[in-house]
Amino acid sequence: MLWSSVIFVGVAIVLATVEARWPARGRRWWQRDLRTDLAYWVFTPIVSHALVAAVVAGCLVAVAVAHGVPADVASVHAFVARDTWAGALPLGVQIVAVVVVGDLLGYLAHVALHHARLWRFHAIHHAATELDWLASSRLHPIDDIVLRATQLVPLVLAGFDVAVLTGYLPFLGVVAVYQHANVPWTFGPLRYVIASPVFHAWHHTSEVAGRDKNFAALFPVWDLAFGTFYLPARALPHRLGVDEAIPDGLFAQLAWPFRRR
Repeated sequence: MLWSSVIFVGVAIVLATVEARWPARGRRWWQRDLRTDLAYWVFTPIVSHALVAAVVAGCLVAVAVAHGVPADVASVHAFVARDTWAGALPLGVQIVAVVVVGDLLGYLAHVALHHARLWRFHAIHHAATELDWLASSRLHPIDDIVLRATQLVPLVLAGFDVAVLTGYLPFLGVVAVYQHANVPWTFGPLRYVIASPVFHAWHHTSEVAGRDKNFAALFPVWDLAFGTFYLPARALPHRLGVDEAIPDGLFAQLAWPFRRR
């Protein structure tokens, strides 16, 4: 988590510089979203990521106990670190497998977050009406837990090398920051191979045509395969945000999903 935060800050500084030089949309300094996103920028790495770690650990203990393993640290650690087919793969193959499988799991979790009760938590992320690198940290803790636990728990249980999984955490942070960057990158003919900031901007639109599209974090092939790909000729959406009346401010937004409709 510490390295994730350090790398996140480093990438954010680079992207802030790039955004200032080549913005896709107008700069938003001193607009109302900025204060809220700055609060999340502190809250998410410290609080939400700690809750994610706790939930992932709890899930691993629960699975171990379900397999008859005693609920003590040494026994659970031995169960998680057991020899598996995934851990026996060459390190380079493991890296590719973790990135690809993790992205598919993230796609499925992201789709789930757009439906039923989970949308109330994920809507906080979509409430941003301005999109840049800073908006990537606007996450309700429940949203963060659902997404990351869905990715990490199966990968840990599969037995991938701990070094690969440790590197995967900051990688996820880098992807999230670059996804939300306020830059006009589409990657041209590679737009069907690698998700671009423009690809993800369409995911954040409140325009009907773009709703519930472009769920992939890294590989648009999942959206192409499941019929959720949307990248029109028009460079950027005109509107971002949600239809719900979500309040401004960190604490008001943390409480909003639990309020009566």
